[in-house]
Amino acid sequence: MEMDSGTAKMTGAWYEAAPGKGIVYDLSLAALSAPDTAGRLRAVVGLGKSGDPRAVRPLMDLVADRDPAIRRGAVAALGELKSGRAVEVLIGCLQDRGEEMEIRKRAAETLAAIRSTGALRELREFSANADEDPALRVHVAGLLSHNGTV
Repeated sequence: MEMDSGTAKMTGAWYEAAPGKGIVYDLSLAALSAPDTAGRLRAVVGLGKSGDPRAVRPLMDLVADRDPAIRRGAVAALGELKSGRAVEVLIGCLQDRGEEMEIRKRAAETLAAIRSTGALRELREFSANADEDPALRVHVAGLLSHNGTV
């Protein structure tokens, strides 16, 4: 057992492999409960950079956070992980007309990066929907053409 900087935080391969233990769980807890937005955002970024599929579920939950900075960070972090498991949540974010435009755009970019059949189908349908915001539809169409999927 190693101690991290003199704290009681255990590290090592066995710790990382234990259920409910490891850096992803530590970051998830910090993303939910750090006392300030900056600390929560650092944890969200860490989850995205972890490359660990266990980070997807907490990030999906954070897409619905009350703080727009955390929602924006969670969507961006999901873009780094590119997990198809997040498609449904990201589609919901893209289609949420009450959401900030920047977050909706980032959700579209993340869906385009995931490139799953379902994500691309939803992006095509969104870009064809005349009831959606015209600028956002153009953005989505541009993402699709950039990826060669139109």
